[in-house]
Amino acid sequence: MFIEILLAILLGISFGIITGLTPGIHINLVAVTLLTLSPIFLQYTNILSLAVFIIAMSVTHSFLDPIPSIFLGAPDSDTALGVLPGHRYLIKGYGLMAVKLTLIGSFGALILSILLYPILIPVVVYIYPLIENYIAYILIVIILFMILRDKKRLWALCVFLLSGTLGIIVLTWPNLSNPLFPMLSGLFGISTLAYSIKDNSSIPEQKVQQDIKLDKKITIKALLSGQFSGFLTAVLPGVGAATAAVISLQITKNLGDKGFMILMGSINTVNFILSILTLQTLNKARNGSIVVVKELITNISINHILVFLSAVAISGGLAVFLTLLIGKSFSKIITLVNYRKLVTSIIFFIILLTIILTGWKGILVLIVSTALGLIPAIVKVARVHAMGCLLLPVLMFFLL
Repeated sequence: MFIEILLAILLGISFGIITGLTPGIHINLVAVTLLTLSPIFLQYTNILSLAVFIIAMSVTHSFLDPIPSIFLGAPDSDTALGVLPGHRYLIKGYGLMAVKLTLIGSFGALILSILLYPILIPVVVYIYPLIENYIAYILIVIILFMILRDKKRLWALCVFLLSGTLGIIVLTWPNLSNPLFPMLSGLFGISTLAYSIKDNSSIPEQKVQQDIKLDKKITIKALLSGQFSGFLTAVLPGVGAATAAVISLQITKNLGDKGFMILMGSINTVNFILSILTLQTLNKARNGSIVVVKELITNISINHILVFLSAVAISGGLAVFLTLLIGKSFSKIITLVNYRKLVTSIIFFIILLTIILTGWKGILVLIVSTALGLIPAIVKVARVHAMGCLLLPVLMFFLL
């Protein structure tokens, strides 16, 4: 059994590398495929090993996921907010530093989440029933606070409402598969890349610095903020990692770019680990991977949880070295090409992926979302308001 589980962890890490580095291929797709094929796999292994595979893959994915966002500008729903600061680091020659900052966030979050896990169990059990019926009102307060704190409130409201309306249309469009990919790639990926072309003709040599000077207070604040965001995803149904990040950013101030990248790195990892906690305490799955784990193992015991957390620790530890190694490789390769040609190639790559994953409907979504994504850069309002594409649909879900 031990050897089987260890092999499942290693295999999960391998798949996590693929999903983490390939835009458009999400862990949920692999997890659902595994669930479909589970009758075949169970002839050769056991259910626990399949669940451990999904957990190792998901944790590894959360560590590596920022790399394509930083170097290629191709975000998913968990890394969308990190594209702009990450891109700023890249064009200044500090792409690897951005990766390291997200890595500090991911690994710090992993350690903190495991340590706090026993404490958070009674907290989740107690708080969830209290706020379950007030989620819509909480979201309304957060949205108003987010808009009112911006200096250009009218533009902030316009960006929020336009992106929110787009989100409602896209997420309810019949027969549109993978709707988040073209929407988020337009709002946060292609729009960022296209706007940056006018100021940059080449990517500077990437500095492979060994040390990063961090303010301890900002680092701790960013990690605690990541824990708070992950906790929100655990207790608020329908609230994903990106939405929780928006909420967290309204509370946590003066993080700076370094603190922000640590926060973005931590949220993905916290979100997944605390989803395991939610499954254990509330018997509710908060993301696609955990939904599959719940389908595989209907009765989760404390022994299962201990195995899951062990898999989290092992895969997270190995993912640290993998992220550093792959991040350095990206830093060396990306300077060998012309910036404009690289950006153009990435844009065409995203368009090609959109056609493959979503069809021609996705192209229409990509065009509209790219146009909307340019508005914050042009009028100089916070790009975070474009996360209305997820916040407004979630709000409508609870109100209607």
